[in-house]
Amino acid sequence: MKYYAFIFLLSAGILQAQERLQDTTKIQALEQVYLNGVRVGADSPITHSNLTKQDLAKRNLGQDIPVLLNYLPGVVTTSDAGAGVGYTGIRVRGSDATRVNVTINGIPYNDSESQGTFWVNLPDFASSIESLQLQRGVGTSTNGSGSFGASLNIETDHSSKEGFAQIANSYGSFDTRKK
Repeated sequence: MKYYAFIFLLSAGILQAQERLQDTTKIQALEQVYLNGVRVGADSPITHSNLTKQDLAKRNLGQDIPVLLNYLPGVVTTSDAGAGVGYTGIRVRGSDATRVNVTINGIPYNDSESQGTFWVNLPDFASSIESLQLQRGVGTSTNGSGSFGASLNIETDHSSKEGFAQIANSYGSFDTRKK
C-alpha cells in the first residue's frame, strides 16, 4: 500500500510539470525607439567639435576613430602598430584614454573595469557614423568617471527604408586594407 501511495505522489508532481501552451497569435506592435547621446548645443560654454559624415569621409582611409580625430584641437592619438589600425588610443588635453567617455548612440562603450576603449573591436567603424561630437574637458556625460577628460558621442547611420549596395576598397602601406 505504501508503494502505491508513493507512486501516486510522484505521478501528481509529473502531471503538474506539463507545459502550458501560450497563445502565440497575439501580436503587439512596438513603437520605434531612437537612442541619442548627451550632446551640447552651439551656445553651450563647453568646448566641443562636431563632425559630420562628410567630414569623416574626407579623412577615412580605414583607420580607427582616434586617428581620424587627430587633427582636432587638444587631441593626441596613439597606435600600437603605427598604422592607425588595431590598438589605438586617444588623449584629450593630456588626459589618457581611460578618462575619455565614449558613447555610441547614447550607450556607454568604455570597458566597465578599466574605463578604456578598445577600438580594435570596431574595424572601419567610421564608415557607419552619421555624426560625432567631441567635448573637451569635463563633459556633460553622466556615465561615470570616464568623462573626466573628454566625452566622445558617436551617432551611427539610421536604418534605410530602401535597400542599397555600396562597394569601397582601398589598400595602404603595411598591408592595411579597407574593404
